[in-house]
Amino acid sequence: MNQPVLKASGVRKNYPSGDRVIEVLRGVDLEVRAGETVSVRGESGSGKSTLLNLFAGLDKVDGGEVLWDGAPTLDAATRGRLLGIVFQSFYLIPEIDALSNILMARRIAGGLDDKARARAQALLAKVGLGERGHHLPSQLSGGERQRVAVARALMNEPRLILADEPTGNLDERTGDSVIELLLQLCRETGTALVLVTHNAAHAAKAEHQYRLHDGVFVSL
Repeated sequence: MNQPVLKASGVRKNYPSGDRVIEVLRGVDLEVRAGETVSVRGESGSGKSTLLNLFAGLDKVDGGEVLWDGAPTLDAATRGRLLGIVFQSFYLIPEIDALSNILMARRIAGGLDDKARARAQALLAKVGLGERGHHLPSQLSGGERQRVAVARALMNEPRLILADEPTGNLDERTGDSVIELLLQLCRETGTALVLVTHNAAHAAKAEHQYRLHDGVFVSL
C-alpha cells in the first residue's frame, strides 16, 4: 500500500493549568493516505484544533509521533508543498484582492510566475468566483471568503488539506455548499482531507469518521 501522507502514533499533548497538567490528547492514532477523506468530530474543547495544529506542524507533541510523508519533521518549505490549510476565520489579507490572496501561497513557497497566475485564476473559477478576483475580502460575503481560502489551500497542489471548522463562521446553507465544494475539489485532485468539525452531517460525508472524546478517538 502507499505510504501515509500523515501518520500519527500515540500522540499526546498536555497544557499546564496552575499547579495541574491538563491532558488534552492522551494517545491518538491516525493514518491518512493519498486521496482519503477523514473527519474528526468532537465537542467544543475536546482538543480538535489542538490536534490539527499538531498535524500542521504548528505545535509539538508531548508524546508519540507525527510523520509527514514518512518524515518526522516538517520545515516551512515542506509544509508549503505538502499541506494546505483552511481556517475557520478565513485569514485572508484584507489589503489585497482575492486573486492576490490565492497567489500569496505560491509567493511564500516560491515560483510565482505566469503559470502560477493562470492556476490561481483557474482555481477562482473552480470555486465559482472567476469574476471576483479583483475584489477585496471586504467586498466578499463570508461564504465567498471561505471559497477563496479553499482555493488558496489548493494553490500549491498539496497532498493533504487540513480544514479546521471551515464552516464555523457561516450560516447552515453556505456552510453546506463550502463542504460540498471542498470534498468535490479534493476528489477531483486526489488530495487527502482531514476535516475537523462539530457538525455531524458534515463529518458523515467523509470516508473515514472519528470522534474525539476525553483525548482519544472513540468509535462512532
